[in-house]
Amino acid sequence: MEKSNYKINNIMAYNYNENWCFVSSSNVYAVAYDPAEETVYVRFLNNSVYAYKGVNEIIFEDLKTAASVGSYLNRNFKNVYPYERIE
Repeated sequence: MEKSNYKINNIMAYNYNENWCFVSSSNVYAVAYDPAEETVYVRFLNNSVYAYKGVNEIIFEDLKTAASVGSYLNRNFKNVYPYERIE
């Protein structure tokens, strides 16, 4: 994955590409976290990337270590945190 920055709501986003944590999942390829912006980045197996804003680092750590990353994401992120597709 190449290094790059992305705009989220007209703000230059964290260079998450250097900080991927690869996970074992049937849907999610990797996750990354920007503590300064409290943003979680999720790269799915279809190569799309979503940014979830306002996520506490503890929640991100729980996501990384969940028995099912996809299920945890569905239960604890969808309809909870604002998000947008950035790739």
